[in-house]
Amino acid sequence: MSDVFAHCQAVVRRTDADRFFASLYAPAERRQGIFALYAFNTEIARVRELVTDPYPGEMRYQWWRDTLSGVCHGHVEAHPVAAAMIETVRDHDLPLDLIDAVLEARSFDLYDDPMETMDELEDYGRDTSAGILRLAAHVLVGEARSEIETVACHAGIAYAFTALLRALPFHSARRQLYLPGDMLADFGVEAEDVFAGKTTPELMALLAELRDRVRQHLAEMRVGIGTVPLAAAPAFLPIALVESYLDVMETPDYDPFRTLVHVPLWRRQWSIWQAARRARKGCRKAA
Repeated sequence: MSDVFAHCQAVVRRTDADRFFASLYAPAERRQGIFALYAFNTEIARVRELVTDPYPGEMRYQWWRDTLSGVCHGHVEAHPVAAAMIETVRDHDLPLDLIDAVLEARSFDLYDDPMETMDELEDYGRDTSAGILRLAAHVLVGEARSEIETVACHAGIAYAFTALLRALPFHSARRQLYLPGDMLADFGVEAEDVFAGKTTPELMALLAELRDRVRQHLAEMRVGIGTVPLAAAPAFLPIALVESYLDVMETPDYDPFRTLVHVPLWRRQWSIWQAARRARKGCRKAA
């Protein structure tokens, strides 16, 4: 593994343990592309933390667009994740329009604008987490596969919603709100209460509804998962952890602003191993 891909592996191991462990189930010849993709996801997900206002953040996203499309490769040797992604895009013929959709959706993170509707939130999940999942599947399978698309969208939305629910204390502290405005109105939740970290019965009801939405997407994913090629399975393995995170959020003493939604590493590794084993068994039965 070259230095740039070793760097990406270290980034993913440090910042995204769930995807890192799932990546180990990918074939060795595909694994470095997966590490590059997930390190890229870490880079673009943390842009808000690195800038003081949206404009330089937008410039960073534009730099990624230009770099990955071949418009601007200057000084890329100083950015190992970019160097690894350029090679991954080239070697696996990754669709640039899908990468652009991920970057466009991430622009929302730079602003304090509210997420207006549930449809907008689902679009965000579809373009961010599901987009990365689809790209990972492309690396693993070697081409775009129509049977993967719908399943990946449901899986990615479930994963994105769960991540946003876990990050609610962090986002609310900086007055950033991913909870859809139409749901806030329907449940009578005040945005200022969320920003203040105030747990109310109305907010708890809204969060329960969002968890139900996650489970609906998981159910839709399971309907079609049998059509997904075994080669793509490592891209889907992190979804096996969603139920465990939801379970923590449904304990009697759960407080969305004060409970650390954490699952021990050994249990997460066990869940991913079980999911990989089920995928292999399912493939044998299909044969």
